Amino acid sequence: MEWQTSADTAPSSFITEAQARSLLGKPPASGAWKETDPPAGRRFAGIGPFSFESGESLPYVRIAYETWGELSPAGDNAVLVLHALTGDAHAVGPSGPGQPTAGWWSGIIGPGKAIDTDRWFVVVPNMLGGCQGTTGPASIAPDGAEWGPRFPFTTIRDQVNAQAAFTDVLGIDRWAAVVGGSMGGMQALEWAVSFPERVERLAVLAAPPFSTADQIALNSVQIEAVRTDPLHRGGVYYDAGDGDGPHQGLALARRMALLNYRSPSELNARFERTWQSGISPLGGGGRFAVESYLDFHGNKFTRRFDANSYITLVQAMNSHDVGRDRGGVAAALSRVTARTLVLGIDSDRLFPVEGQEVIASHLPDTIDGRVPVVIRSDFGHDGFLIEDDAVSEHLRRLFAA
Repeated sequence: MEWQTSADTAPSSFITEAQARSLLGKPPASGAWKETDPPAGRRFAGIGPFSFESGESLPYVRIAYETWGELSPAGDNAVLVLHALTGDAHAVGPSGPGQPTAGWWSGIIGPGKAIDTDRWFVVVPNMLGGCQGTTGPASIAPDGAEWGPRFPFTTIRDQVNAQAAFTDVLGIDRWAAVVGGSMGGMQALEWAVSFPERVERLAVLAAPPFSTADQIALNSVQIEAVRTDPLHRGGVYYDAGDGDGPHQGLALARRMALLNYRSPSELNARFERTWQSGISPLGGGGRFAVESYLDFHGNKFTRRFDANSYITLVQAMNSHDVGRDRGGVAAALSRVTARTLVLGIDSDRLFPVEGQEVIASHLPDTIDGRVPVVIRSDFGHDGFLIEDDAVSEHLRRLFAA
């Protein structure tokens, strides 16, 4: 199969000298999209003032989004697709000016594909707290400076409430489907519990019912990797020159995350104990190939993401608990009325299949009874972004229901 380079996955291949040279320049203090950048395919919708679960508020929030297909006259063919942690609204199409990454689900969304844009009107928003056009820490506050560390603590429910307000602005009463993987799957699940009357179909891919202690622990060290970078400066770094921002901490956090996105068997099979060059890593100053792989993709990531946004979004993942203040997971999921696909990946070590089993066992109406569908993949958690044929097969079942 072809190795994909999308917003949330890195191809498991050896790093070439040309790739390494491409990152020789100093990274910007923040890789966030700026107002002076080309809009690319982004559209923007303001949802006005917004209040967070924490009690804090912002005077104005804007959602960046992209769409494919046409909304029917009855408005009954709209599909909401929600991206993962470091994705954005650009689910389909090439990279280019103002858009640093190619579409992360081009094999799934499009004419004749599993989410068929000849039939469905597909909407993909950048999540609240993100850094690719939606209001987040890198956005400009009324005082003319970036929100930075002043940006409110954000939960998955906050993000879904912002998406619901965005849905109102679009004039869509009910989604024909809400689809999300990983962090987007957390939001999709929250949508179906918070707004059951607005979700006809639901797809939860490689996502848990709540973030476990193990997952929170993994997230916490990533957050500290960013915060302990001296160039993070407590989150006030936006005026720093190229190379003077918290790129080392952010790159380290990304390298930590990549280890959870891929499976041990895949990394072992792909890299084994291969050296990156002819220089020995056994005291000779050389590197193992897998080390260069992690470094390259960590450093590449700093050129398209914002450190404060990364902290905000990882903390939002930690907040995820669909049963919080609802009497527990079972009681919360009993509210869901949508016809649902729950999909897990057998090699996923970030959000193991046990989580999808809990979700499926408590939902009233899934297309596979009270069990999730589990796809086999060597790619670990990233399988939902890479295994287009397997994921498409089951999405087609959902959309035919």
